[in-house]
Amino acid sequence: MATTTAPDPSPADAAGAVGPDGSGSDGAGTDAAADADAAASRTDVAAATGATGAANKERSAAGQAALKRLGAPVRTRLRIGQVLVVVSGLLAVAPYIALVRLGDILLAAYNSGAAPDGRQVSDVVMFLVGAYSGRLFLYFLALLITHLADLTLRDRLRRDIVARISRAPLAWFTDSTSGRIRKAVQDDTNAVHTVIAHGPVERLNAVVSPLALLACAFWIDWRLALLAVATVPLYVITYSFSLRGMNAKTVEMDRKLADVSSTMVEFVAGISVVKAFGRVGRAHGAYLAAADAFARFYRDWAMSLMTVACLSYTWVSIPVVLLVDLGGGSLLMSAGVVTLPQVLAATLIALVLPGALITIVSISWSYQVAGAAALRLCEVLDTPVLPAPAAPKQPDGARVEIDAVSFSYGDNLAVDDVSLDLAPGTVTALLGPSGSGKSTLATLIARFADPDAGAVRIGGVDLRDMDEKTLYSTVSFVLQDAQLLGATVRENIALGRPEATDDQVRAAARAARIDSEIMALPHGYDTVLGRETALSGGQEQRIAIARAILLDTPVLLMDEATAMADPESEAEIQEALSALVRGRTVLVIAHRPAAVRGAHRIAVMERG
Repeated sequence: MATTTAPDPSPADAAGAVGPDGSGSDGAGTDAAADADAAASRTDVAAATGATGAANKERSAAGQAALKRLGAPVRTRLRIGQVLVVVSGLLAVAPYIALVRLGDILLAAYNSGAAPDGRQVSDVVMFLVGAYSGRLFLYFLALLITHLADLTLRDRLRRDIVARISRAPLAWFTDSTSGRIRKAVQDDTNAVHTVIAHGPVERLNAVVSPLALLACAFWIDWRLALLAVATVPLYVITYSFSLRGMNAKTVEMDRKLADVSSTMVEFVAGISVVKAFGRVGRAHGAYLAAADAFARFYRDWAMSLMTVACLSYTWVSIPVVLLVDLGGGSLLMSAGVVTLPQVLAATLIALVLPGALITIVSISWSYQVAGAAALRLCEVLDTPVLPAPAAPKQPDGARVEIDAVSFSYGDNLAVDDVSLDLAPGTVTALLGPSGSGKSTLATLIARFADPDAGAVRIGGVDLRDMDEKTLYSTVSFVLQDAQLLGATVRENIALGRPEATDDQVRAAARAARIDSEIMALPHGYDTVLGRETALSGGQEQRIAIARAILLDTPVLLMDEATAMADPESEAEIQEALSALVRGRTVLVIAHRPAAVRGAHRIAVMERG
């Protein structure tokens, strides 16, 4: 490998760079060029920032549309909850009306020197208790309805997601990280909770109740009503500065959090490999970079946000509200235009109004966060799926025909116009270097994806005309990675035939040369893999072969079946494979010709 180093400046070069007065001979030109480069850089940064901001705003709007779409199945229930909360909000004025009435009764009795009318006092108190109890009951009922709607929606979303991804092509799983799917199924469905179970009720209540109370304050006295809201405009104006770019920044925050989650899952999934090679520092660099990027973004945003928010809350703090309302009320009382009960009732209303504003702001923030989550949920729910046939057909025989098949991963052409015929009862070996398209061709036979052009047929029937049950009772496969579950050995072998008897499971294990080793495990066939024992690569591969033997399908695909095995296990695996391939239509994928001795035919792939 050639290495290039920068040459040291010669004395002549150094002398020529400086003028007689010690300044650079072409310094003006250099400065002008530097200024031009800096200006261009600032322009590029501004353009990139503007493009990002526009994209975030667009994504925010899309998130709110996604929320409406997800909430459609429970919209009727949410509307019922909102009707109840409107009635509850109107009843919020009852205690204040009762308070003024009760104060007037007591004040009149005090001024006259007589005892207050017990019947009047009792009626007012009963009205207060009844109205307030009715308000609480309606509000509780509204929340109960929306919470039940939320539980129904979350259950439906999770079932729909699982049903959708179970029919997604394999290419989708290679493009989607496990962190993204986990976040959608678990975190994102929880994030939608607030705007379904609480948002419709609490946000509407935070609008209806203050308006009803403000109307009540004007009914009490218009001057006291103006005092009650005197500081609210100052709060709104100040707080509005903190809301600039809120939608776009919320989307940006959520995106950075998703990056942190995704890189963390990827790092943890591969930790055993990177530790074995002493590359932990480099391996978790992506996670640290994502976490640092989120921390910097959030710190820069939150610090400025907190400063403005704290200042805005000062205008509606309890001391300021009491000072304005009680101070102004005292002056009005001195002028003889209002009474003490009216001042107290208006002041209590003034104390409630800021809380409603804070609730609206909090719920609005939740809608922004939930919008990003809803958008991700919709993206998962819109995952492309393999279409199911309208009238499924049954294959006639086990002949596999690959007819002018092409397939691409995005812009990468993986299989290019391939035709191949696999006769029943024969073993065809497929050789070629890594990346030549061998595994992709095999997955098309298993219909992990549909070809972009051409057709794959088994028994004269296009795979797109077979239902899933028919296809996987016809085709089985043994891959490089055995793909065992965290379940018992018996359950892993009988994965494709859960109704199989113990004798059938053991017969398949004996044919795969693994029965004696299973019986040596702590609980034999009831041993839970991954928890009660750890198997070698060769043992895992033979369990996968036993699974394929038990399925007893007429077509078998084997992709580097001995790649993960040690030399001692490879011989046993080859014996198991010899029993497995007998009488079947078999496609064997390998890199080395030595790995496919005994094949009836060999096909070679290169660049698709």
